[in-house]
Amino acid sequence: MRESITHGGGERSRRTFLRTAGASGAAVALAGCIAGGSQTDANTVRWVTDSTGADNAGAIRKALWNAGLSKDIYLDVIAGPQNTGTRQSQYTRWLSAGLEDPDLLMMDNGWALNFINRDQLLNLSDNLPERVLKKVNNDYFQASVETARGDDGDLYAVPLFPDFPTMLYRKDLVKQAGYNPEQENWATESMRWKKFSKVVADTKQQAGLQYGFSFQGNLYEGLACCDFNEFMTSWGGAYFGGRDTLFGPIGKRPVTVGEKPVVDAVKMVRTFIFGSNAPNTLDGYEQISPNAVLGWIEDSSLGPFTGGSAVALRNWPYAIATAGADDALGTQKLGVMPIPYAVSENKSSYKNIGGPVAALGGWHMTVNPNSNQREKALQVIEAMTQPSFQLKLFELTGWLPPNQKVLDSRQAKQVPIVGNYIEQLRVAGENAIPRPVSVVWPQQSGQIAQQVHAGLSGDKPPKRAMNELKDQLAAIENYNQ
Repeated sequence: MRESITHGGGERSRRTFLRTAGASGAAVALAGCIAGGSQTDANTVRWVTDSTGADNAGAIRKALWNAGLSKDIYLDVIAGPQNTGTRQSQYTRWLSAGLEDPDLLMMDNGWALNFINRDQLLNLSDNLPERVLKKVNNDYFQASVETARGDDGDLYAVPLFPDFPTMLYRKDLVKQAGYNPEQENWATESMRWKKFSKVVADTKQQAGLQYGFSFQGNLYEGLACCDFNEFMTSWGGAYFGGRDTLFGPIGKRPVTVGEKPVVDAVKMVRTFIFGSNAPNTLDGYEQISPNAVLGWIEDSSLGPFTGGSAVALRNWPYAIATAGADDALGTQKLGVMPIPYAVSENKSSYKNIGGPVAALGGWHMTVNPNSNQREKALQVIEAMTQPSFQLKLFELTGWLPPNQKVLDSRQAKQVPIVGNYIEQLRVAGENAIPRPVSVVWPQQSGQIAQQVHAGLSGDKPPKRAMNELKDQLAAIENYNQ
């Protein structure tokens, strides 16, 4: 199964961990199962998810019942549109029309806030039991929870699974090149970008590989929300100041993309691609990435790594499962570490900015406020917060548990392939940075991707590109305040 989804990055192809199957029936399922906005069974709750969820519907129902959901409640699992933007548009039509059906909607953390801001989702702080709210507020990855809250601080969604990118690398080749990842604890203590570039360049040369560092540099949503968000934040830079102003208020938050750390982040990536002798690059960093990365997205960047042609790859957890499979590299050759960084947090001008960061992806559970099955839908969400369900979902689909304690559990570490890298994913989750989601983000993300790509490719000097971007973002902010 290939799923067009935003882990954080626009429309892209997502491989699941365990199986491949087409989802061409999604539109048919929606047309046949959701019509007229009425339930045909008083005990049926309808959940629109993706093809991964629909493919595992029977096992998911069983896991929910085992987690305490009444067996009188039947969860009808429906595959929504594969394309995340199409799914968002479909949800908008349903909720704007006041349809009672479906009851539950799986929403991208990158646009759930748009529905929250339009008051189109059920307030879960007012409707879930206190013990469930306490678990979500205290035990879940807080970067995910932040994207599930309204301006009033209440929860309107519950994270179903987060997604955190990491740096995959050829552990076998790195060791042959004379490095010792275990002794230096690369798994949880990331390195500086400068050292990373030297390790990759050295290993590439010694192993005779075609590529060094593979990532997603295409002109698309993923560059704005994810790859560059990480590069910039790891330098101590930010789109709109610190985390406190990440989501607003629009028109009143500072626009900070013209600052030196942001410009230096662009220059560093240019150095990775073109080398330090090219204009607008940085000294001390090695040339480790091909020009082709400027056209790569997730799957196109994955291929060179799993094919044995690259030393390192920045990608999402699905790539760990793909690369760690026996028919690819296997876990003996695959190393994983947190994303490298340039500036430690205490050297940044903004709190909790800098150091090893990971762009936040993932999906939430939300309740249709017009549903006639509200109480039963809430019981489904409560069952989904149980550790046994989250572990089973991790095993079935590879979706990471949103509860930090569950992800760090002995049972999670026993899940094939990805379970070997739980510590790295935990560190990534603890340092996750959301995209600055707001009603104006769709406009701003396009401008960011264009200007950053121009700065990376050399179409514009990085400083000029970021200053132009600053003016563009400020204009959008001022128009919409």
